[in-house]
Amino acid sequence: MGMKQAIKKLDAFPRAEEHLLQKTQSGALVSIIGLVTMATLFYHELSYYLTPYTVHQMSVDLKRGETLPIHVNITFPSLPCDVLSVDAIDMSGKHEVDLDTNIWKLRLNSYGHITGTEYLSDLVEKEHEAHNHDHDKDHHDDSHAKQHTHGFDDAAETMVKKVKQALANGEGCRVYGHLDVQRVAGNFHISVHGLNIFVAQMIFDGAKHVNVSHIIHDLSFGPKYLGMHNPLDGTARILHETSGTFKYYIKVVPTEYREISKEVLSTNQFSVTEYFSPMTDFDRTWPGWLNLYRC
Repeated sequence: MGMKQAIKKLDAFPRAEEHLLQKTQSGALVSIIGLVTMATLFYHELSYYLTPYTVHQMSVDLKRGETLPIHVNITFPSLPCDVLSVDAIDMSGKHEVDLDTNIWKLRLNSYGHITGTEYLSDLVEKEHEAHNHDHDKDHHDDSHAKQHTHGFDDAAETMVKKVKQALANGEGCRVYGHLDVQRVAGNFHISVHGLNIFVAQMIFDGAKHVNVSHIIHDLSFGPKYLGMHNPLDGTARILHETSGTFKYYIKVVPTEYREISKEVLSTNQFSVTEYFSPMTDFDRTWPGWLNLYRC
């Protein structure tokens, strides 16, 4: 017992005897405030400890020879699917013969409802040669002119009537799907360039009447992770009484997203600069939607 008594003497906060205690409302209020304060601090500290946070790290990209996935979902409310085609051009100078492509076109009525589906099998794969690009374009136009001198066939006339009727009905088109390209600088674009130049002229009565208004529902370069934001998603560009070419200059940045106790997700983020080039009376090109990307 001597040891216990000695320990009790070390108590710096001895409890007062009951007859010396007096309970008051102010004391109760202080006790309540203290308990609430402690509970609040405990909750915030626990939440801060349990809430995950993002750590950003930059490093040199050493990967080579991989493909770049491009996911696209764009609506052209003023252009029928019959006139739209897609080009994919590799800026490395290498012809992409093994381009993996799954692109679809959805016909839309004037209310934006789907009326038909078409698999886009006319994706054009081109070898990019910057020094003679303009010369090739002029030669392409000349070849169409020579073809036109031999007559305007029935298929072309049927095409013109069909597209004019679609334009009169207010048809639009949604282009969606994905394509895998080499991880080098390049571009892909959607326009009416797949048409014979004389067919396009008869349909639209000039390039100024090609309305490339569009709504970008999704444009990404890989899978998405929680909280990821693509700057072009939800972008709408509507033209009134004018036409031109929309160019989106995109810088793609490889990204690895790693969650706690989960596998690494390899994807890509990007920044974008938008440019619109209106049509003039002297332009020899046709309006379009261009995506020029750099890795």
